[in-house]
Amino acid sequence: MTIWTPTDDGFADLTSHDTFMNGAPHNTFARLRRDDPVSWTEWGGGKGFWSITRYDDILEMNRNTKVFSSAQGIRMEDQSYEEYLARRTFQETDPPEHMQMRIKLAKAFSKGVIEQFEEDLRAISTDILDEVLQNESFDATKTIARELPMRMLGRILGTPDEDLPWLVEKGDALIANTDPDFTAHVMDKMSTDEFRMMPFNSPAGAELYAYAKDLMEKKNASGETDGILHLILQPSPDGSVISETEFRNFFCLLVAAGNDTTRYSISAGMQAMCHQPELLGQMKEGGAIWDTMADEVIRWATPALYFRRTATQDHEMHGKTIREGDKVLYWFASGNRDESYFTDPMRVDLMRNPNKHLAFGLGGPHLCLGMWLARLEVTVLFQELSKRISHIEADGDQKFLRSNFVGGIKSLPVRIKRA
Repeated sequence: MTIWTPTDDGFADLTSHDTFMNGAPHNTFARLRRDDPVSWTEWGGGKGFWSITRYDDILEMNRNTKVFSSAQGIRMEDQSYEEYLARRTFQETDPPEHMQMRIKLAKAFSKGVIEQFEEDLRAISTDILDEVLQNESFDATKTIARELPMRMLGRILGTPDEDLPWLVEKGDALIANTDPDFTAHVMDKMSTDEFRMMPFNSPAGAELYAYAKDLMEKKNASGETDGILHLILQPSPDGSVISETEFRNFFCLLVAAGNDTTRYSISAGMQAMCHQPELLGQMKEGGAIWDTMADEVIRWATPALYFRRTATQDHEMHGKTIREGDKVLYWFASGNRDESYFTDPMRVDLMRNPNKHLAFGLGGPHLCLGMWLARLEVTVLFQELSKRISHIEADGDQKFLRSNFVGGIKSLPVRIKRA
């Protein structure tokens, strides 16, 4: 059975999606932080890249958008400029353009707007848990962690409940486009050139765009004026509106990232409960723990393993020269386990405070738009779960995504005792 301790030999191939099928290679990240914090990697699938693995370095560089640009892609893969323009979201832009686009979206994901969903979220959590916990053994990812954000996504988007499984299936195909369990078009196993102008280089992007366009036409025809999608389509204070391409790509991003990242945070939190039995007792005691636990679970999960930047000029760091045009990967999964910043980082401390983890893109203008929703979903789910069980343990091998970009437990068999 896969256990708590990382199993890589300290020299894992970070370019290989297969490497991450046993979880993030934390022994390799620890070696790089210690011995080679600005590490060059050659890559047969494209141009090589620099890996940045220390917390302080990632934070500093994430703030430096003039030297390290998002406007040439945020993943390891190379893109032509034509592909970049067709597939980009506001994630792949730099200030001031980034802020102009972000303003159009931020009001829909503000803390105040998201807090209005708490009652719905608690009702959804209750429905899911009351059904699932009738069984003593189940796959926690598939029955709980996947279900909650999927149903919440429907409330946010205003989509019919019967459409949600299809939407999440397509979102999985986008963001987990290297895992054959989620897509028939595995990006590194076959040619996907015919979809190169689609979000995430996936045919699912075209299907989601067609769905989004039809959905908004129906909403406009009915005169519906509530919901996040309506807010997004409204003019900004300067009169500008989101373009059709921007809306298409944002909708695809919302379906994929808005569902998967929370799913894998919840899975990681339940994994932690299986290996650290004291966590359930701490949750049952409640109190101030609910102010800190979500960020610790999200730190532990770090669903976005890295984001890429591209150097706009030469830059010296730790005795290395990053050249103009070089790709630079900020390994958030490593920074969030950096022992120079986090005490005992390989354990979950639900009372960790402060907890300025990197999972939300701390430090730069790309701070996660959905962070308030993610925190609320994680908090409410574990509040309701801890009320209902007295014990949880692993009941088989966990399985991780085949992806070096999105880290997550796609299967987590557990056994519980009801309270």
